[in-house]
Amino acid sequence: MWVIMEKFEITILGCGSALPTMKHQASSQVINVREKLFMIDCGEGTQVQLRRSRLRFNRLNHIFISHLHGDHCFGLIGLISTFGLIERTAELHIYSHPDLVPLLESQIHYFCKGLTFHVLFHPFSPEKRETIYDDRSVSVETIPLSHRIPTCGFMFREKKTPNHIKRDMIDFYHIPTYLINRIKNGEDFVTEDGKTIPNNLLTTPSAQPRSYAYCSDTAYLPQITEQIKDVDLLFHEATFAESEAIRAKQTFHSTATQAAQIAVAANVRQLIIGHFSARYDDESILLEEAQRIFPNTLLAKENLRISL
Repeated sequence: MWVIMEKFEITILGCGSALPTMKHQASSQVINVREKLFMIDCGEGTQVQLRRSRLRFNRLNHIFISHLHGDHCFGLIGLISTFGLIERTAELHIYSHPDLVPLLESQIHYFCKGLTFHVLFHPFSPEKRETIYDDRSVSVETIPLSHRIPTCGFMFREKKTPNHIKRDMIDFYHIPTYLINRIKNGEDFVTEDGKTIPNNLLTTPSAQPRSYAYCSDTAYLPQITEQIKDVDLLFHEATFAESEAIRAKQTFHSTATQAAQIAVAANVRQLIIGHFSARYDDESILLEEAQRIFPNTLLAKENLRISL
């Protein structure tokens, strides 16, 4: 059965780690859910990558910061400044550890006087699981992770859309317009003579809600599998190859093998690995390690766009 799918896309703006390289940009992604844009992390250079992506600036209203290491947030003040230069008017919402608020407010006060829009902060604790955003299309909840400072990932869960009406059946039973929304939401229709017309004769099912989990930066943390179980796409950091497992543990990062083990345990549909250490000129070693355990694995790269 043909089902209409609304947009749910992930665009990788940057997938490198802390040390800048000529190959990779600092961490940042944009999630497009039904033409609403949400940014995860905003490392240095993010606004240039956003330009290259050809995503529309004016649809980006919410930015989620996983933790306060520079490669995940140094791009914020530049992006805010640019929004001011193009005379943005829509509010910009930033979700982060509370410590970011005074730091960024002081930069805005000094560098961005006279902004034409409001920057609104939504502080949260990265150390506990909670829903930090919710609208008719999607909810976003935190995924507590294990890193050198308080850090979390983010789970995007799409909301189910109403069923699609069968116009010919609606016309056939002369169903009034005011009942259409109720039928879309699952109600049966009762005719004037008391006959019940089942909803499945009047509608076709909407697409199954989709989900995306972002987990970077983190040491190997098997307990997250319960929260991310059965997601359609998991982004998991794979900073190191297994030969650097000791280094990964020391720095609270993961290997490609560990990322794949998480994907298997959580029964995810697809895995994408990123946050690559600058030591790897060729990340194929990381991809091969992950694919040996979880074959449906992709390497992140700048401007990669994945549709769910």
